[in-house]
Amino acid sequence: MYLVARQVAVAIDRASPVPLYHQLAEQLGTAISSGELEPGDAFENEIALAERLSLSRPTVRRAIQELVNQGLLLRRRGLGTTVANRKVHRRAELTSLYDDLERAGGRPATRVLRHERVRDERVAAALDLAPDVELLAIVRLRLSDDRPLAILRNWLPPPYAGIPQSVLETKGLYAVLRDRGARPVVAHQTIGARPPTTEERRHLLLKPAEPVLTMTRTAFDAMGNAIEYGDHSYRAQDYSIDVMLDQR
Repeated sequence: MYLVARQVAVAIDRASPVPLYHQLAEQLGTAISSGELEPGDAFENEIALAERLSLSRPTVRRAIQELVNQGLLLRRRGLGTTVANRKVHRRAELTSLYDDLERAGGRPATRVLRHERVRDERVAAALDLAPDVELLAIVRLRLSDDRPLAILRNWLPPPYAGIPQSVLETKGLYAVLRDRGARPVVAHQTIGARPPTTEERRHLLLKPAEPVLTMTRTAFDAMGNAIEYGDHSYRAQDYSIDVMLDQR
């Protein structure tokens, strides 16, 4: 069945210093996030959009690609471009889920479930620290638009063990670390899936048969020092990780 694309009202300010493609992507992204365009809706094609707004095709193409990269649009050969399901798509790169949700136009929120000093030999080994070193253990429930999305478990080494709980309720962990001079530049990351624990079912509102997507990560700064270890679980039906493979 042929789907008719709905036109979204867009106001382009050519006198603005904001690039035209970014203005277009922002307004189209808002239309998707607000529900003006629903999942499965056909999206206006590149040529029609360029003609309607008197923009060049490369400008429109770049704006559409931005939305594809954010997981808001889906391109399928022979079927055109449609609005994607409301699922968080995260690229396999060193970013914070909080920042990813904000970039995608969502409303991230955090509930800190645990914030305490601990000793954990397994985590200390991952951080290349002595087994009896005291770490800051934090467990957060991350919500997107008031819906639970993930349980984030992180352990921080002594230089960052003084981070207060209140800060973690308002910002992403990597933003908090950057504020304290720590900048993650490389990480070792493992992705998997498994049945949820009782705690995960309760906090993520899952049925026993619904799986969680898992990700463990050790992040390092430019000097090779480990700055955090994470063990996260996500609602699999609302979350995916996109990986690009390149054979040179």
